[in-house]
Amino acid sequence: MNYMKTAMLLSAMVALFCGVGYLLGGTGGMVMAFGVAVLMNGFAYWNADKMVLRMHGAREVGRAQAPDFYDMVAWLAHNADMPMPKVYIVDTAQPNAFATGRDPENAAVAATTGLLKMLNTDEIAGVMAHELGHIKNRDTLIMTMTAVVAGAISMLANFGLFFGNNRDNPLGIVGVLAMVIIAPFAAMIVQMAISRTREYAADRAGADISGDPGALASALAKIEQYAKGMPMQSAEANPASGQMFIINPLSGQRADNLFSTHPVTANRIEALRDYAATMGQQPKSAPERSSSERFSSGRRYRSQEKAGRRISVPTSGRKRRGPWA
Repeated sequence: MNYMKTAMLLSAMVALFCGVGYLLGGTGGMVMAFGVAVLMNGFAYWNADKMVLRMHGAREVGRAQAPDFYDMVAWLAHNADMPMPKVYIVDTAQPNAFATGRDPENAAVAATTGLLKMLNTDEIAGVMAHELGHIKNRDTLIMTMTAVVAGAISMLANFGLFFGNNRDNPLGIVGVLAMVIIAPFAAMIVQMAISRTREYAADRAGADISGDPGALASALAKIEQYAKGMPMQSAEANPASGQMFIINPLSGQRADNLFSTHPVTANRIEALRDYAATMGQQPKSAPERSSSERFSSGRRYRSQEKAGRRISVPTSGRKRRGPWA
Protein backbone atom coordinates (compact mmCIF):
# COMPACT_ATOMS: atom_id res chain seq x y z
CA MET A 1 0.00 0.00 0.00
CA ASN A 2 2.86 2.38 0.85
CA TYR A 3 4.48 1.73 -2.54
CA MET A 4 1.22 2.48 -4.34
CA LYS A 5 0.77 5.67 -2.35
CA THR A 6 4.35 6.74 -3.15
CA ALA A 7 3.83 6.01 -6.86
CA MET A 8 0.63 8.07 -6.87
CA LEU A 9 2.34 10.98 -5.13
CA LEU A 10 5.28 10.87 -7.54
CA SER A 11 2.84 10.86 -10.45
CA ALA A 12 1.05 13.87 -8.95
CA MET A 13 4.35 15.75 -8.68
CA VAL A 14 5.27 14.97 -12.29
CA ALA A 15 1.80 16.04 -13.44
CA LEU A 16 2.16 19.27 -11.48
CA PHE A 17 5.54 19.87 -13.08
CA CYS A 18 4.13 19.33 -16.57
CA GLY A 19 1.22 21.60 -15.76
CA VAL A 20 3.54 24.43 -14.74
CA GLY A 21 5.48 24.01 -17.96
CA TYR A 22 2.27 24.18 -19.99
CA LEU A 23 1.07 27.35 -18.26
CA LEU A 24 4.38 29.01 -19.04
CA GLY A 25 4.86 27.99 -22.64
CA GLY A 26 2.11 25.72 -23.86
CA THR A 27 3.02 22.30 -25.23
CA GLY A 28 6.51 23.45 -26.24
CA GLY A 29 7.17 24.83 -22.77
CA MET A 30 5.99 21.62 -21.16
CA VAL A 31 8.29 19.51 -23.34
CA MET A 32 11.27 21.81 -22.73
CA ALA A 33 10.72 21.87 -18.97
CA PHE A 34 10.38 18.10 -18.91
CA GLY A 35 13.68 17.78 -20.77
CA VAL A 36 15.42 19.97 -18.21
CA ALA A 37 13.98 17.86 -15.40
CA VAL A 38 15.25 14.67 -17.04
CA LEU A 39 18.75 16.12 -17.19
CA MET A 40 18.55 17.25 -13.57
CA ASN A 41 17.36 13.82 -12.45
CA GLY A 42 20.11 12.14 -14.45
CA PHE A 43 22.74 14.25 -12.74
CA ALA A 44 21.16 13.61 -9.34
CA TYR A 45 20.95 9.85 -10.02
CA TRP A 46 24.71 9.56 -10.48
CA ASN A 47 25.99 12.26 -8.13
CA ALA A 48 23.45 12.92 -5.36
CA ASP A 49 25.14 10.63 -2.84
CA LYS A 50 28.52 12.33 -3.25
CA MET A 51 26.89 15.76 -3.03
CA VAL A 52 25.03 14.95 0.19
CA LEU A 53 28.05 13.39 1.90
CA ARG A 54 30.25 16.33 0.94
CA MET A 55 27.55 18.77 2.02
CA HIS A 56 27.62 17.41 5.56
CA GLY A 57 31.37 16.88 5.80
CA ALA A 58 31.01 13.12 6.20
CA ARG A 59 34.22 11.10 6.44
CA GLU A 60 34.38 7.47 5.42
CA VAL A 61 35.51 4.94 8.05
CA GLY A 62 36.45 1.29 7.81
CA ARG A 63 36.94 -1.49 10.30
CA ALA A 64 40.38 -0.15 11.19
CA GLN A 65 39.03 3.24 12.25
CA ALA A 66 35.67 2.18 13.70
CA PRO A 67 35.60 -1.58 14.37
CA ASP A 68 32.45 -1.74 16.53
CA PHE A 69 30.36 0.55 14.36
CA TYR A 70 31.57 -0.99 11.10
CA ASP A 71 30.89 -4.55 12.32
CA MET A 72 27.43 -3.51 13.50
CA VAL A 73 26.53 -2.20 10.04
CA ALA A 74 27.97 -5.37 8.48
CA TRP A 75 25.83 -7.54 10.77
CA LEU A 76 22.70 -5.55 9.94
CA ALA A 77 23.43 -5.61 6.19
CA HIS A 78 23.80 -9.39 6.44
CA ASN A 79 20.43 -9.60 8.22
CA ALA A 80 18.89 -7.47 5.47
CA ASP A 81 20.43 -9.69 2.77
CA MET A 82 21.95 -6.67 1.05
CA PRO A 83 25.47 -5.56 0.06
CA MET A 84 27.63 -3.86 2.66
CA PRO A 85 27.23 -0.08 2.25
CA LYS A 86 30.00 2.43 2.76
CA VAL A 87 30.10 3.75 6.31
CA TYR A 88 30.53 7.42 7.20
CA ILE A 89 30.68 9.56 10.33
CA VAL A 90 29.61 13.20 10.51
CA ASP A 91 31.35 15.27 13.18
CA THR A 92 28.48 17.11 14.87
CA ALA A 93 27.00 17.02 18.37
CA GLN A 94 23.42 16.51 17.14
CA PRO A 95 22.37 12.84 17.29
CA ASN A 96 21.14 11.85 13.84
CA ALA A 97 21.77 9.57 10.86
CA PHE A 98 20.96 9.31 7.16
CA ALA A 99 21.39 7.06 4.14
CA THR A 100 22.12 7.91 0.53
CA GLY A 101 22.85 6.20 -2.77
CA ARG A 102 21.00 5.31 -5.95
CA ASP A 103 20.66 1.58 -5.16
CA PRO A 104 21.79 -1.03 -2.59
CA GLU A 105 24.96 -1.70 -4.59
CA ASN A 106 25.98 1.98 -4.44
CA ALA A 107 24.84 3.06 -1.01
CA ALA A 108 26.22 4.71 2.09
CA VAL A 109 25.04 5.16 5.67
CA ALA A 110 26.20 7.93 7.97
CA ALA A 111 25.85 8.56 11.69
CA THR A 112 26.80 11.64 13.63
CA THR A 113 29.29 11.56 16.48
CA GLY A 114 26.49 12.82 18.71
CA LEU A 115 24.39 9.73 17.92
CA LEU A 116 27.27 7.36 18.66
CA LYS A 117 27.89 9.06 22.00
CA MET A 118 24.31 9.42 23.26
CA LEU A 119 22.69 6.11 22.32
CA ASN A 120 23.44 2.64 23.57
CA THR A 121 24.51 -0.15 21.24
CA ASP A 122 21.07 -1.61 20.52
CA GLU A 123 19.60 1.84 19.90
CA ILE A 124 22.37 2.63 17.42
CA ALA A 125 21.69 -0.71 15.73
CA GLY A 126 18.00 0.19 15.46
CA VAL A 127 18.83 3.55 13.86
CA MET A 128 21.26 2.05 11.35
CA ALA A 129 18.75 -0.70 10.54
CA HIS A 130 16.24 2.05 9.75
CA GLU A 131 18.73 3.62 7.35
CA LEU A 132 19.41 0.26 5.71
CA GLY A 133 15.63 -0.08 5.36
CA HIS A 134 15.61 3.15 3.35
CA ILE A 135 18.31 1.73 1.07
CA LYS A 136 16.60 -1.64 0.66
CA ASN A 137 13.32 0.09 -0.20
CA ARG A 138 15.21 2.42 -2.59
CA ASP A 139 13.82 5.41 -0.72
CA THR A 140 17.05 7.35 -1.14
CA LEU A 141 16.53 7.41 -4.91
CA ILE A 142 12.82 8.29 -4.56
CA MET A 143 13.53 11.16 -2.18
CA THR A 144 16.29 12.49 -4.42
CA MET A 145 13.91 12.47 -7.39
CA THR A 146 11.17 14.27 -5.46
CA ALA A 147 13.63 16.89 -4.23
CA VAL A 148 14.88 17.52 -7.77
CA VAL A 149 11.38 17.75 -9.28
CA ALA A 150 10.20 20.00 -6.45
CA GLY A 151 13.18 22.26 -7.06
CA ALA A 152 12.43 22.31 -10.78
CA ILE A 153 8.81 23.30 -10.11
CA SER A 154 9.92 26.18 -7.90
CA MET A 155 12.44 27.26 -10.54
CA LEU A 156 9.82 27.23 -13.30
CA ALA A 157 7.36 29.14 -11.13
CA ASN A 158 9.97 31.83 -10.51
CA PHE A 159 10.67 32.03 -14.24
CA GLY A 160 6.98 32.82 -14.69
CA LEU A 161 7.47 36.13 -12.90
CA PHE A 162 10.11 37.28 -15.36
CA PHE A 163 9.20 35.72 -18.68
CA GLY A 164 5.44 36.04 -18.80
CA ASN A 165 3.09 33.22 -19.60
CA ASN A 166 1.56 31.21 -22.40
CA ARG A 167 -0.62 33.51 -24.54
CA ASP A 168 -3.15 30.73 -24.90
CA ASN A 169 -3.55 30.50 -21.15
CA PRO A 170 -7.15 31.65 -20.47
CA LEU A 171 -6.24 32.69 -16.92
CA GLY A 172 -3.72 35.29 -18.11
CA ILE A 173 -1.56 37.06 -15.57
CA VAL A 174 -3.82 35.89 -12.75
CA GLY A 175 -3.00 32.31 -13.67
CA VAL A 176 0.74 33.06 -13.66
CA LEU A 177 0.58 34.67 -10.22
CA ALA A 178 -1.47 31.79 -8.87
CA MET A 179 1.06 29.34 -10.31
CA VAL A 180 3.98 31.20 -8.73
CA ILE A 181 2.34 30.98 -5.32
CA ILE A 182 0.53 27.65 -5.43
CA ALA A 183 2.82 25.37 -7.48
CA PRO A 184 5.87 25.43 -5.13
CA PHE A 185 3.58 25.04 -2.13
CA ALA A 186 1.81 22.06 -3.74
CA ALA A 187 5.16 20.50 -4.64
CA MET A 188 6.30 20.89 -1.04
CA ILE A 189 3.13 19.22 0.25
CA VAL A 190 3.63 16.25 -2.10
CA GLN A 191 7.30 16.01 -1.13
CA MET A 192 6.38 15.95 2.55
CA ALA A 193 3.74 13.28 1.97
CA ILE A 194 6.22 11.04 0.15
CA SER A 195 8.87 11.51 2.83
CA ARG A 196 6.45 10.75 5.66
CA THR A 197 5.19 7.63 3.93
CA ARG A 198 8.73 6.34 3.44
CA GLU A 199 9.70 7.03 7.09
CA TYR A 200 7.00 4.71 8.37
CA ALA A 201 8.05 2.03 5.88
CA ALA A 202 11.71 2.39 6.90
CA ASP A 203 10.78 2.12 10.58
CA ARG A 204 9.04 -1.19 9.87
CA ALA A 205 11.92 -2.43 7.72
CA GLY A 206 14.45 -1.37 10.36
CA ALA A 207 12.51 -3.26 13.02
CA ASP A 208 12.63 -6.39 10.87
CA ILE A 209 16.34 -6.00 10.14
CA SER A 210 17.43 -5.40 13.74
CA GLY A 211 14.71 -7.58 15.25
CA ASP A 212 14.19 -5.01 18.00
CA PRO A 213 11.40 -2.45 17.41
CA GLY A 214 11.68 -1.30 21.02
CA ALA A 215 15.31 -0.23 20.60
CA LEU A 216 14.45 1.85 17.54
CA ALA A 217 11.51 3.43 19.38
CA SER A 218 13.79 4.30 22.29
CA ALA A 219 16.36 5.78 19.89
CA LEU A 220 13.73 7.96 18.19
CA ALA A 221 12.62 9.33 21.56
CA LYS A 222 16.18 10.22 22.54
CA ILE A 223 17.03 11.80 19.19
CA GLU A 224 13.84 13.85 19.25
CA GLN A 225 14.66 15.05 22.76
CA TYR A 226 18.21 16.20 22.04
CA ALA A 227 18.24 17.16 18.35
CA LYS A 228 16.29 20.42 18.68
CA GLY A 229 18.76 21.85 21.18
CA MET A 230 21.81 20.98 19.09
CA PRO A 231 21.66 22.70 15.69
CA MET A 232 23.42 21.00 12.79
CA GLN A 233 25.05 23.77 10.80
CA SER A 234 25.37 21.74 7.58
CA ALA A 235 21.63 20.96 7.65
CA GLU A 236 20.70 24.57 8.46
CA ALA A 237 22.76 25.67 5.44
CA ASN A 238 21.11 23.03 3.20
CA PRO A 239 17.55 22.52 4.54
CA ALA A 240 16.48 20.52 1.48
CA SER A 241 18.60 17.64 2.75
CA GLY A 242 16.64 17.52 6.02
CA GLN A 243 14.24 14.90 4.70
CA MET A 244 17.09 12.37 4.48
CA PHE A 245 17.72 12.21 8.23
CA ILE A 246 15.95 9.84 10.62
CA ILE A 247 14.70 12.87 12.60
CA ASN A 248 14.30 16.38 11.18
CA PRO A 249 17.71 18.00 11.84
CA LEU A 250 16.53 21.61 11.46
CA SER A 251 16.25 23.76 14.54
CA GLY A 252 12.91 25.28 13.59
CA GLN A 253 14.36 28.80 13.43
CA ARG A 254 14.09 28.89 9.63
CA ALA A 255 10.97 29.29 7.51
CA ASP A 256 11.91 26.04 5.75
CA ASN A 257 10.99 24.14 8.89
CA LEU A 258 7.43 25.41 9.19
CA PHE A 259 6.28 22.24 7.43
CA SER A 260 8.07 19.10 8.56
CA THR A 261 9.06 16.35 6.13
CA HIS A 262 8.91 13.80 8.97
CA PRO A 263 5.93 12.23 10.72
CA VAL A 264 5.27 13.09 14.35
CA THR A 265 7.86 11.12 16.32
CA ALA A 266 5.31 10.03 18.93
CA ASN A 267 3.25 8.40 16.17
CA ARG A 268 6.28 6.54 14.86
CA ILE A 269 7.12 5.32 18.36
CA GLU A 270 3.55 4.14 18.89
CA ALA A 271 3.60 2.26 15.57
CA LEU A 272 6.87 0.55 16.54
CA ARG A 273 5.50 -0.46 19.93
CA ASP A 274 2.40 -1.90 18.26
CA TYR A 275 4.66 -3.84 15.90
CA ALA A 276 6.70 -5.12 18.85
CA ALA A 277 3.46 -6.40 20.37
CA THR A 278 2.70 -8.39 17.21
CA MET A 279 6.12 -10.02 17.63
CA GLY A 280 5.03 -11.27 21.03
CA GLN A 281 7.07 -8.57 22.77
CA GLN A 282 10.14 -10.68 22.22
CA PRO A 283 12.68 -8.85 20.05
CA LYS A 284 14.74 -11.08 17.83
CA SER A 285 17.93 -9.61 19.26
CA ALA A 286 16.77 -10.11 22.84
CA PRO A 287 19.01 -8.82 25.64
CA GLU A 288 19.51 -12.37 26.95
CA ARG A 289 21.60 -13.25 23.93
CA SER A 290 25.33 -13.00 24.47
CA SER A 291 27.43 -10.81 22.24
CA SER A 292 29.22 -13.86 20.84
CA GLU A 293 25.94 -14.99 19.23
CA ARG A 294 25.79 -11.96 16.94
CA PHE A 295 27.69 -12.63 13.75
CA SER A 296 27.74 -11.43 10.18
CA SER A 297 30.02 -13.17 7.69
CA GLY A 298 32.37 -14.06 10.53
CA ARG A 299 32.17 -10.58 12.04
CA ARG A 300 30.17 -9.41 15.06
CA TYR A 301 29.16 -6.20 16.72
CA ARG A 302 29.83 -6.20 20.40
CA SER A 303 26.70 -5.69 22.50
CA GLN A 304 27.33 -3.48 25.51
CA GLU A 305 23.83 -2.70 26.73
CA LYS A 306 24.09 -4.75 29.94
CA ALA A 307 27.15 -2.85 31.11
CA GLY A 308 25.54 0.44 30.15
CA ARG A 309 28.41 1.20 27.79
CA ARG A 310 28.20 2.85 24.39
CA ILE A 311 30.10 2.69 21.17
CA SER A 312 32.83 5.27 21.52
CA VAL A 313 33.74 7.71 18.78
CA PRO A 314 37.04 7.91 16.86
CA THR A 315 38.77 11.27 16.88
CA SER A 316 38.77 12.95 13.48
CA GLY A 317 42.14 13.21 11.79
CA ARG A 318 44.01 11.08 14.35
CA LYS A 319 44.83 7.40 13.90
CA ARG A 320 44.41 5.14 16.91
CA ARG A 321 45.21 1.52 17.52
CA GLY A 322 42.82 -0.95 19.01
CA PRO A 323 39.24 -0.10 20.07
CA TRP A 324 37.78 3.33 19.60
CA ALA A 325 38.81 5.87 22.20
